[in-house]
Amino acid sequence: MWYLIMAFSAGAGMAMQAAVNSQLGKALFAQPLYAAFWSFASGTVLLFFLALAKGQLFQALGQIPAQPWWQLIGGLLGAGLVFSSVFLAPKLGVANMLFFMILGQLVFGLIIDSFGLFHMPVRVINWQKIVGVGLILSGLLIFFFAKK
Repeated sequence: MWYLIMAFSAGAGMAMQAAVNSQLGKALFAQPLYAAFWSFASGTVLLFFLALAKGQLFQALGQIPAQPWWQLIGGLLGAGLVFSSVFLAPKLGVANMLFFMILGQLVFGLIIDSFGLFHMPVRVINWQKIVGVGLILSGLLIFFFAKK
């Protein structure tokens, strides 16, 4: 149950982050890139001190060059996510933006699980999961086009 609460809280944090960072972007010469930069810079400082307190940070960093390239692109993907949310939230609305992001997460999550990409455990896609994604897509379409 704790993991589900943590995941729900992370989703809530994504919504708040998009709203907060989009307002920061407006204040910083209407540039979402500057808000995304600040988001990562301030987060990096926090993570640095937390990792330093945990211990072995510099030994762990010494292991980075030995890792495959695809394990090192998480920060780039995260930067793209943060920039996209800062850029899109004022244009689509936070809820609409998150619906499409969630849809992308679910579809690609199913692909990752199905094929065991990135060395993740293989989890079979069954008809219930396909129906579930279809229901979410239906809800998304209703939600997104309801105002029109």
